[in-house]
Amino acid sequence: MVRLSRTIVRVPDRQRRRYAPRLPREERREQLMDAAMAVLHHCPLHELRMEAVAEAAGVGKPVLYTAFRTRTELVTALLIREHQNGLSQVLSALPTNLSATGPTDAYTATVTGFLRCVLENPTRWRLILTVPDSAPRDYRAAVRNARNQILAQVEQMAKAGIAVDPRLSALDPELLGHTLLSFAEMLGRLAVHDPDNYPRERLEQYAAAAMTMFAGPMS
Repeated sequence: MVRLSRTIVRVPDRQRRRYAPRLPREERREQLMDAAMAVLHHCPLHELRMEAVAEAAGVGKPVLYTAFRTRTELVTALLIREHQNGLSQVLSALPTNLSATGPTDAYTATVTGFLRCVLENPTRWRLILTVPDSAPRDYRAAVRNARNQILAQVEQMAKAGIAVDPRLSALDPELLGHTLLSFAEMLGRLAVHDPDNYPRERLEQYAAAAMTMFAGPMS
């Protein structure tokens, strides 16, 4: 009698599926948007992949797609959140009292305050300062409205500076507000896109020197 030997082939165990702890929907969405921001620290918005977000959050893709049905929904929610946080960040950083500092220091503080907001969260401000063409129309409109809010506060500060220092009386406060904000935005873009060539110290020193030349030292 011939016995047939059996050869048992072991199939490698499949990688176990990760099960994320259950969270309320809003907490899960916040967690996933935080993960998306971590991914965006290393890549531009148009390269953001849902798989990378799930990996960064430590969840499976089914969990991600339960919170955000599409990549567009995730990106839209993320842009809105970061835009709102950025607006609050800047408005709270702008100077409001020129009587103690004078216009030169106040204008410098306006530009450097904006710049510091950018440098505290460069990923957020890369999204805000370089709004992609693919961003939702409503979001682009919200960014314009937010910029107008910041501009209105900067214009008020410009008017106060002109009232404090008669040497600035020839300046148009509305145009001065546009100048200060556009200058700050330009420095912010340099900071987030080329931080090696434009480190914080270089930009802040330039802002202080430029504002001193622009407004003139107090006599």
